[in-house]
Amino acid sequence: MRGRAAAVALTAAFALSACGGGDGNGNGNGGDDAASPPDLSARGAFIPEPATADLAAAFLTVENAGGTDDALTSVTSDIAGTVEIHETVDNAMRQVDALPVPAGGELDLARGGNHVMLMDLTSQPVEGDTVTLELHFETSDPIALDVPVESATHTGE
Repeated sequence: MRGRAAAVALTAAFALSACGGGDGNGNGNGGDDAASPPDLSARGAFIPEPATADLAAAFLTVENAGGTDDALTSVTSDIAGTVEIHETVDNAMRQVDALPVPAGGELDLARGGNHVMLMDLTSQPVEGDTVTLELHFETSDPIALDVPVESATHTGE
């Protein structure tokens, strides 16, 4: 009976190691290759024409086609003295130091959710203008964008 239990345990161990396909560290890559670095791009960026001369919001999606997480840590703009990254939870927004950009996923900055706030504007953008934003990340190089100013009711869809 003890021999049979040992055989079952050994068979299970072989089955588990064969199914894992990894290096024993849980990354499933055979042990020689590190996870690929972040591979970031941005799409769908827009700024709705602001109602006031002081504040504007920016919305976009940052995609990460790489195998390692990254994080949006700051944003700069040619028209804002201050730019903040905001998180929205339970209909309340608050400034955060960073927002994650998961490996193989995306960070969605959208109306009613997480977004970028442009404050202390040097000029009020109007529909048809283009605003320069530069996205800064924890590990990846910055991404520079020329962002169109859309109508105040534009949703990005």
